[in-house]
Amino acid sequence: MPINRKPEVAVYYFPNYHVDPRNEAVHGPGWTEWELVRRATPRFPGHRQPKVPLWGYLDEAKPETAERQIAAAADHGIDAFIYDWYWYEDGPFLNRALENGFLEARNNDRLKFSLMWANHDWMNIFPYKRGTTHTQLHSGQVALAAFEAAAQHMIERYFPHPSYWRVDGGLYVSFYELMSLIQGLGGREETRRALDGFRRRVREAGLGELHLNAVVWGIQNLPGEKTLENPEAMIREFGFDSVTSYVWIHNVPLDGFPTVDYAHVAREAEKDWTRYRNRFGVPYFPNVSMGWDSSPRTVQSDVFAPLGYPFTPVIDGNTPERFEEALRAARRFIEDGDTPPVLTINSWNEWTEGSYIEPDTEHGMAYLEAVRRVFGAE
Repeated sequence: MPINRKPEVAVYYFPNYHVDPRNEAVHGPGWTEWELVRRATPRFPGHRQPKVPLWGYLDEAKPETAERQIAAAADHGIDAFIYDWYWYEDGPFLNRALENGFLEARNNDRLKFSLMWANHDWMNIFPYKRGTTHTQLHSGQVALAAFEAAAQHMIERYFPHPSYWRVDGGLYVSFYELMSLIQGLGGREETRRALDGFRRRVREAGLGELHLNAVVWGIQNLPGEKTLENPEAMIREFGFDSVTSYVWIHNVPLDGFPTVDYAHVAREAEKDWTRYRNRFGVPYFPNVSMGWDSSPRTVQSDVFAPLGYPFTPVIDGNTPERFEEALRAARRFIEDGDTPPVLTINSWNEWTEGSYIEPDTEHGMAYLEAVRRVFGAE
């Protein structure tokens, strides 16, 4: 039966725009990824760089920054932020945007929040110099003790919060990389036991049920990303409740250089929605991406060539109008289905990957206004 209620719009949030001790140890005191945003340059004729944030280079670990973001998101039809959330063997990383920003914001009752455990390897690509070896700084694989410590932190710190996002009544937690999860925990049986234990501990804490979501993708982008064979079996075996995508380029090849047209990528992504809806046996939440341009993560004096991430093609023609067309296609797809009406968007602030809807000086609030026109309050 077709859905007849407003879809929920959840936007990924990448929290690398505040000072973190792990980053300082590598890049120096006070470093944030704003340094790469500031230093971006045009790499080919017509290349639109640098991108300049309309609100300035704000510290996202301050409550007043989160309050501004929350207000803009809620005013424009967004229901939730999905924070890219990092926890390694030795504990958290990039957690202050959520813990010191969002959770301390006076208006955080206006917007829901949730987590996508970004359990990928953390590579030294800030920036990456062509011809050099990719250096791993932190492994995305965590053993059971670290997994349980992370789960307990969620149970104590996040899940009791009245603004934590629930999908069909379950606390939404997403996993970015299933193969990394399996390898860290020691195998498929161990992974199923760990996830079952996570659910049990949530119930024992009196918090109800989890809604476990898996990010599915078929194209390696970041160095170290691990391809999962037969993901359908893993989804069933581990008891996931839904699947979604993080960004279009995880599934749509960028065939061209230096640019690929946004409208083409959007059409190919739309084909994926139907395929994934029928593939996994659980609800698929479609994803709309605002764009793609990872060139700020390259050394700007290097020649820009098709060498793999972050020297990847740029999605061009991603105007607010075309973004709105993609949002409308996603809404039609959702309303024609019978699963929970949820859309994910990439993203609020992937500035150095060129996929952000936070206001900039070129388009102002136009991408947010597109969201409001399609998904605003009814």
